[in-house]
Amino acid sequence: MERLVKTGFGWRIGWNPDAHEFKGLVGTNDWAIELTEAELNDFCRLLAQLTDTMKQLVTELMEEEKIACEAESDLLWMEVEGYPHTYSLRFILNTGRCVEGKWDAPAVPDLLQAIGMLKVF
Repeated sequence: MERLVKTGFGWRIGWNPDAHEFKGLVGTNDWAIELTEAELNDFCRLLAQLTDTMKQLVTELMEEEKIACEAESDLLWMEVEGYPHTYSLRFILNTGRCVEGKWDAPAVPDLLQAIGMLKVF
């Protein structure tokens, strides 16, 4: 597999299988952070869990009702906030680098789609 970086309006994500330590990359148009393979795997796994949770909440919430959901691993914390059909995404890296990032709601669906094409997790 080759080095791959996908970008779109308000997001970017990358994978470099040949990198020594930091094989993943997540960010926006304004910032980016390299992640270890384990951190990127957790990022993708937790985002998928949060996305599934938001889909399940559609029938539980009123149309105008917002919600925030969190998920966490030893490596990072993530939160989605908004409506089940459109929500922002935040994460905090729990490792020694102490990084926080955020994607606005319009960027999240395309970021999710790009994750599916990045590599198999």
